Amino acid sequence: MTPQPDPEVGAAVKAADRAHVFHSWSAQELIDPLAVAGAEGSYFWDYDGKRYLDFTSGLVYTNIGYQHPKVVAAIQEQAGRMTTFAPAFAIEARSEAARLIAERTPGDLDKIFFTNGGADAVEHAARMARLHTGRPKVLSAYRSYHGGTQQAVNITGDPRRWASDSGSAGVVHFWAPFLYRSRFYAETEEQECARALEHLETTIAFEGPSTVAAIVLETIPGTAGIMVPPPGYLAGVREICDKYGIVFVLDEVMAGFGRTGEWFAADLFGVVPDLLTFAKGVNSGYVPLGGVAISGAIAETFAQRAYPGGLTYSGHPLACAAAVATINVMAEEGIVENAARLGAEVVEPALRELAERHACVGEVRGVGMFWALELVKNKETREPLVPYNASGPANAPMTALGSAAKANGIWPFINMNRTHVVPPCNVTEAELKEGLAALDAALTVADEFAE
Repeated sequence: MTPQPDPEVGAAVKAADRAHVFHSWSAQELIDPLAVAGAEGSYFWDYDGKRYLDFTSGLVYTNIGYQHPKVVAAIQEQAGRMTTFAPAFAIEARSEAARLIAERTPGDLDKIFFTNGGADAVEHAARMARLHTGRPKVLSAYRSYHGGTQQAVNITGDPRRWASDSGSAGVVHFWAPFLYRSRFYAETEEQECARALEHLETTIAFEGPSTVAAIVLETIPGTAGIMVPPPGYLAGVREICDKYGIVFVLDEVMAGFGRTGEWFAADLFGVVPDLLTFAKGVNSGYVPLGGVAISGAIAETFAQRAYPGGLTYSGHPLACAAAVATINVMAEEGIVENAARLGAEVVEPALRELAERHACVGEVRGVGMFWALELVKNKETREPLVPYNASGPANAPMTALGSAAKANGIWPFINMNRTHVVPPCNVTEAELKEGLAALDAALTVADEFAE
């Protein structure tokens, strides 16, 4: 679709937004949201006709891009047949979505509890684990994000938690492996893995194993920096959970449904959790949907005992119809395989070249269509480009990078000291190369702040 400029309409949209919309995670008078006129495939455009290649996939959820015609048609068809129905009934779209998801989850995660998004999926996973074990505590990692609702934000391990932290939440944080900024003085991945597992088990020992219901981990942390765990780490966590009767929860809200070049990132590591949370890519965000995939053992806990939780829109027919269409499209069009191939053949080599060329790039890491560049002032000392959780003038280098990227026609995903490369999983090779060239140009601006 060719963008048609209409600045007058754009001004009206912007004025209504500024008058009435309260935006997430923002100081309302300090933001300047772009008025978006349309989107298609890997691109979106504003009312001035400027087009952007979306290197954020929305918020890392448009895994099949914008406006895929088969998914749009499925939503329209479902709306014509049955727009909504209560969750206590068996509905074709809901049943089929659950079946298709269960076919792709690892191990025996064959029961699907539908939520409205990722945060409430994590909320319910924590609740299920506590009820299943009869224990109060949940352990999660620093450098993690699990959602903005009360329990999920307490489980989160980044600064977005601080304003809502509650001492009664029953959440304990620990350090997960991250060799580039190791908390364990490790020099190799093997050392980092072993020391991180020892730290986790020690944390459990001092908290009291009989008090710990669950360990919640992002399979590959997303907004925290796409830190792929070292070989053996997730398998080691699985062993620790089995040893102490702890429920192992993997958060695949961001990493799931093709983002890593596998249906679920857990498949990269050969591990099966007890609970797996999902959202985002399950239907490319076309209609809000999330859920928890549940193991046989935990499902059995609630076979004769009511699960004390639910949502009015659990398994909403429009959302589930979009999920069915999305999963079928991904299978028919080889979108998961596309993410794996282009990640290995195009993104990784190009990003490693950028790291060689730019003084501000300290590390490249990722897999599939899930990559991050760690930005630094100095490659030798690894001093971050901006202070942790910087804002205002202290965050100027990141602001300048974002502005340069947009000027070059890509919409970046920038978080703290990282820029992410997370385009749709069905992005083309030509689109990737266009975006990576634009990123290359933008990074020269960040180089000015590096030594």
